[in-house]
Amino acid sequence: MNKAARLSVAPMLDWTDRHCRYFHRLMSSRALLYAEMVTAPALVRGGARHLLEYNAAEHPVAIQLGGSDPTELAQAARMAEEAGYDEVNLNVGCPSDRVQSGFFGAVLMERPGLVADCVAEMAAMVRVPVTVKCRIGVDEQEPRDVLPEFLEQIRAAGVRRVTIHARKAWLQGLSPKENRDIPPLDYPLVHEMKRAFPDLHISINGGIASLEAAKAQLAEGLDGVMIGRAAYHQPADILLEADERTFGEAARVSSAVEVAERMRPYIARHLEAGGRLHQVTRHMLGLFAGKPGARGWRRTLSEGASRSGAGLEVLDAALDCVTTVQVEEG
Repeated sequence: MNKAARLSVAPMLDWTDRHCRYFHRLMSSRALLYAEMVTAPALVRGGARHLLEYNAAEHPVAIQLGGSDPTELAQAARMAEEAGYDEVNLNVGCPSDRVQSGFFGAVLMERPGLVADCVAEMAAMVRVPVTVKCRIGVDEQEPRDVLPEFLEQIRAAGVRRVTIHARKAWLQGLSPKENRDIPPLDYPLVHEMKRAFPDLHISINGGIASLEAAKAQLAEGLDGVMIGRAAYHQPADILLEADERTFGEAARVSSAVEVAERMRPYIARHLEAGGRLHQVTRHMLGLFAGKPGARGWRRTLSEGASRSGAGLEVLDAALDCVTTVQVEEG
């Protein structure tokens, strides 16, 4: 898992569902994939075990939990382990109002002792790694003061791997969307934390949009890089060459066209089970981003996949937009 965490795709609500992860796994056999955040109360009190569903082909795959009750989080972690996840991650970074009202996410940066209690109970309940994803601080906190203390406490509680989003979260005054862009990035601080905590496996997150940028972060001594929106909106740019360039292994597939074609059996099974085409293809809109025919691909899928009864013919029509342009240019 430490090797897989050299490059990971961030957990993103409403985006990194099981269909998205299957799609991403076709492009990289090595990158670590994260499921969307699931709250511990939903699993423990709500019985929402369906939120843990995934395809065996997704491994290595991690689940991110939200919550702040140590006992409840430990129970949820056990459920995730029983479902077969390779890692359980605690969310200490999400700044949304809904998350704050439930007293979890980035607001927990102000309660490092509670976070330590949570991860300690989680780790005592499961054998898979228990990890943390956090911010460098929140609101008026001084990151250079609070982040080392935070890392010290979770390390003492047994955490050996942490992902740091290199921005503050402003819990008052900024929306979740604004919190992804407006607070300035502080990469040097994360680099400092790796030097101060050499025994911790530290991944960096925030604003990293290419394999070249990821390579630069690894060259600074960090153990891993987590990429979010770029991996979703330009998945081929990030994942098609990830195995070769980041892990030193042979690429899994040779082209985005091959990825689209290899999605056909998966989509067919989904449709046969009563699913809708859009549920899968909405994650594939950026597959040809920046390439000839990308506009036609995106438009055809966007307009056609949501229609009642839409099937593989929509995928074929979208793919024609790309392959026809390639033939014409060739």
